[in-house]
Amino acid sequence: MIDNFISNLQHGIYHVVHINAYEHILFLIVLSLPYFFKDWKRILLLITIFTVGHCLSLSLVTYNIVSLNIRVTSFLIPLTILIVSLFNIFTSGKKTHQSKFGFLFFITLFFGLIHGLGFANELNGLISASENKLLAILEIALGIEIGQLIIAFIVIFLSFICQTIFRFSRRDWIMVISAIVLGSVLPILITNELFS
Repeated sequence: MIDNFISNLQHGIYHVVHINAYEHILFLIVLSLPYFFKDWKRILLLITIFTVGHCLSLSLVTYNIVSLNIRVTSFLIPLTILIVSLFNIFTSGKKTHQSKFGFLFFITLFFGLIHGLGFANELNGLISASENKLLAILEIALGIEIGQLIIAFIVIFLSFICQTIFRFSRRDWIMVISAIVLGSVLPILITNELFS
């Protein structure tokens, strides 16, 4: 029982922090970028909502409620990164992240569903082999949550360092990093198999 828990937890963490999960990491970068340590409740809520989206997707695929089209999912995931990057670029230096939190809440949940479909393909076999599928999904989701919080902490810490020690303005920092992420995701979208 405890071995299964640790294994599922590790799989959840691994699927977020592994280098092959770079699209997931890019999304977490642009999601966390506008926030400071003092916003920890807000970022925790956003990350948890994103995890809930993953959990719902895993459940829907595991119980054969939704079928998975890998081509569409592999297009939608970088599209979510593009949308959040553009949102950051156009709202950097403004209070939008504070005032439009309900909007961000629902968008993050929806994007979590999309990213969860990307994970579902890899994790479905592991979940299906488990005696208690729902418990396996929750254990993996806990691992995903921990992995996402690790990435968010690193992003917020680097933001703090660059804005306090290197004196980047908050607006410039958000715009530059979001533009870098945007530039790295555009080729993924353009060369996507959906259009070939």
